[in-house]
Amino acid sequence: MLKLGLTGGIGAGKSEVSRILSSYGAMLIDSDRIAREVVEPGTPGLAAVVAEFGPEVLTADGTLDRPRLGGIVFSDPERLRALNAIVHPLVRDRSAELEAAAGPDTVVVHDVPLLTENGLAPLYDVVVVVDASPETQLDRLVRLRGMAEDEARARMAAQATRAERLAVADVVIDNDGPLEALEPRVREVWTDLVARAAGS
Repeated sequence: MLKLGLTGGIGAGKSEVSRILSSYGAMLIDSDRIAREVVEPGTPGLAAVVAEFGPEVLTADGTLDRPRLGGIVFSDPERLRALNAIVHPLVRDRSAELEAAAGPDTVVVHDVPLLTENGLAPLYDVVVVVDASPETQLDRLVRLRGMAEDEARARMAAQATRAERLAVADVVIDNDGPLEALEPRVREVWTDLVARAAGS
């Protein structure tokens, strides 16, 4: 089994790369999706979040009010740490559970947006960084996701710098160009990953 950590700045195209890798047969473990699952209604995760932040972080139907919780934690590093202390261990345990089900030659792709920020590179056999220039990222966020430019810049600024991400990369997938240029590069990387998985 080859454990791969996949990351990239917002708007770099990481989701597209993980989609392509999945289509080739990689097992995808998506941290963001798991982070949502572990705080669904009825979970111990949601109970712990409510115990920490109060019932006002719930919507009328008992689901987590993400915008409200985001408003609390993103302006207060202490509260963000408290939230991460609840969610991160749950995500880690669920990821390990999913990974344990993978076959011996499987390439397991952990899609981890904050891999660099949280110092997680040592957990993986290979770290793949999807890279795009800040200009490209900004253009995609504004043009394709409809973000206001100042919001896009703030989101980008809240993440690791491009240099910090590249410093932890074993493999870099350049995604500054058009979508059709991405697939051949990902296929090249995939061929190498399969060989490494078989060798490990």
